[in-house]
Order: sequence, then C-alpha cells, then structure tokens
Amino acid sequence: MKLIAIDLDGTLLSEDGSISNENRDAILKVQGRGDIIVISSGRSLHDTKQILQDAMLDCPIITGNGAVAFDSDKILQNLYLEPEVIGELMDILDGDKLYYELYTNKGVYVEEGGRELLNKEIKRLHGLDADLEVEAANRIVEIQYEQNGLTFVPNYRSIDYKPLEVYKIFILSFDKEKLLKLRGNLQERKDISITTSGQQKLEIGNRESSKGNALQFIANHFGVPIENTVAIGDNLNDLSMFNVAGISIAMGNAEEVVKEQATFITTNCSEGGVAYGLRQYIS
Repeated sequence: MKLIAIDLDGTLLSEDGSISNENRDAILKVQGRGDIIVISSGRSLHDTKQILQDAMLDCPIITGNGAVAFDSDKILQNLYLEPEVIGELMDILDGDKLYYELYTNKGVYVEEGGRELLNKEIKRLHGLDADLEVEAANRIVEIQYEQNGLTFVPNYRSIDYKPLEVYKIFILSFDKEKLLKLRGNLQERKDISITTSGQQKLEIGNRESSKGNALQFIANHFGVPIENTVAIGDNLNDLSMFNVAGISIAMGNAEEVVKEQATFITTNCSEGGVAYGLRQYIS
C-alpha cells in the first residue's frame, strides 16, 4: 500500500480552480487498487472539503500547510497558534498595513476592507513600476475571494479569536520589500513556522506545522511506512513533504528549487500533470 499526498494549487487544480476529469479518474483508479490519496494543501479545511465534494472525491485531508489533518469527518490533528502569538502578529501586520486572513475552525476570516487595501497597493506599485502585471495581480486577489467558507468581519479586533483556534495567518502583498522585511523580522521566532506558496504570499502557523510533519503523522495513522509515501507538489511549502516522502514528484510548472529536489518531474497542472505522474511513476 502507498500513501500519495497531492497539493492543490498549481498541482491538482486546473487554472479555473477545479479538478479535471482526467485527474479525478486517475485518483479513483489509484484508490481502487487500495492506495491512499491524501490532499495536502495550504488552503483551509472548509475550502478543501468543498473542492473535493464538487469533484465527487473522498480523501483524507491535510490543510493549513500541515496544521490540520482530517479524515472521515474527524479532525485527527489540529496545531493552532496561541492567542497571545496571534495578537502579537496582528500588531505587526496592522502596523505594516498588510493584508492578511485568519484560518480558523469556522473557516477563513477576512476583514471587510481587505480588498480595498490590496487594490490600493496594486495601484501604488503600478505607478512606481509599469512592469507590474496588474491583470495577473488582480487574478491572485480574485482567487483569495473565491475560497469557500469565507466569513467577513468589520475588524479582526472585534472578534474573540481564542475559541476559533486560528491555525494559519495568510499574508498577501505585491510589495516584495515589505514581505522580505516581514520575513526577516519574524525569522528568528521559535513559536511559529513560516512558509510560502507563492512570491506574493507568506504563511504563518504553529511551530510544528509543516506538510512534511503532517505527512509523517497521517502515514503513521494509516500504518503506511514513510518509504511507501509519495508527495506531489509545485511550491516551497511542498518541500517539507519532499524531504520525508519516499518518492517526490514536481509539477512541470513548479519552482526550480522544487524541481531540483524531486525524484521525478511530471507535466504542468494545466496538462493533467497529476494524472500523468500517477500513471508514469507510481505502480
């Protein structure tokens, strides 16, 4: 038996955010022979469950970059941030006027003025750099607002986030200098983990949260030796999975550093890369 962990964005999902029939059929075939497919994403649990439901697929789930492990309507592991840490991080992010989202046990919380903040940033940066691809930036923003399970609040300070068990703070900014400065300021903290799924993104979680740790956890849960695991992904937050999996498969559209650390490289996400990888490299 093999356990195969598959990322969503840039990997399993097509450019329109759906799971293609080709990829779905390949997953069902793998499941039919007795192997386990696990979806491993930085997205929220609510969003990931809806994506699978829309595709009529039933899989164990790793979400929030490894913070939450879920199977058969049961949360197996939940690594959330301490409330005082969340407060400290919000002070920093608000001070830097950065857009961020809170991933919680009730879905993703978003401040009502968030889109306006991003639109102003894009406009400001385009005025400074005409090479900024405004259309591409706007599409990245749209993808965030297309998530399932969004809850809009007037202000994060107006909610009691302790019972919400915030397991990820997602930051989106097209200002590279701001993100670099933020990462530098947070890098030495021992009470959080930091990763990214794109150049405009920074994702903060519990210090033990990573897709690699979650892959080890869920493999143990199902009694699958780690050498019998496979990881398929495209971005930096997938590298921790690649470091522990028996086989790693990078997408054709993956970041170069991800390709360099992969056992195999498949085709692009828009070309059924997951299906090709499952057929070609997993027996």
